[in-house]
Amino acid sequence: MRVALAVLAIAISPSTYGVDVGRILDFGRKAAEIAPKLQEATREYTVEEEVALGDGLASGFLGAVRLHQDERLQRYVNRVGRWLAMQSERADLPWTFGVIDSETINAFAMPGGTVIVSHGLVKRLTSESELAGVLAHEIAHVVMKHQLSAIRSGAWGDVSASVGKELLASKVGRGGDFMDLRSKAMNAGVELVKDGVFLRPLDRSMEYDADRMGVVIATRGGYDPYGLVAVLTMLAQVKPDEAGASILFSTHPSPMERLAELERVVPEALEQYARQPQVEGRFRQAIGAK
Repeated sequence: MRVALAVLAIAISPSTYGVDVGRILDFGRKAAEIAPKLQEATREYTVEEEVALGDGLASGFLGAVRLHQDERLQRYVNRVGRWLAMQSERADLPWTFGVIDSETINAFAMPGGTVIVSHGLVKRLTSESELAGVLAHEIAHVVMKHQLSAIRSGAWGDVSASVGKELLASKVGRGGDFMDLRSKAMNAGVELVKDGVFLRPLDRSMEYDADRMGVVIATRGGYDPYGLVAVLTMLAQVKPDEAGASILFSTHPSPMERLAELERVVPEALEQYARQPQVEGRFRQAIGAK
């Protein structure tokens, strides 16, 4: 199913706004320092296993929820997402981005570099900087291997613990047959989807870490660092019982809690980057807004 997403991806030109992020990296935990902290918990997974497991998750998920049919929107989101992924510590992953045809308000990532955002969330955004804030947050989850950690630890339930242990015990990928690895990992991903893995939250600290690293990634890409703040401010106005909002509030800390955490750690150093282009026109054209 990665092929279904990959056909929507396009190459992007290596241009930037020339932002120096030396000072921004001083706040909270530096992006380069956060990722290694989870390596101990996930060290037994090879990159091949991670990507194959993500393929299985994508296959299972996209077998139930279809991609939005607007190819221009898919190309646009892939272009923005791939540019942001290039600013991360795991730029070499086969990053793929997709918009699903769902009016829920949600976004999530899979091991190996597949990021999904709902059309219901995209149409609530007002600029490319806001989209970048959302995508960079999900990229950060993959960089820090949060999903792998949840699967391996059993934090996502007995099925996740079971398939994680089975995959680790297979030994393929460490001298074994690669096709057998992909088969086992993809089957594991499909089982996780059946078990409702996307309806389960990550640890709150992981969400806060992804917010912080996401701000760094977006700023490296030349976007306004307050793009994510703008999204969280918008989401804070959404009622938990509003149509399409229940999954967001059941899988993430409240927007106000996330805003408070960002305010606590984001220094004034960000102000010098706060006037990066918002690119509202290109965003509105891509999503078909008037």
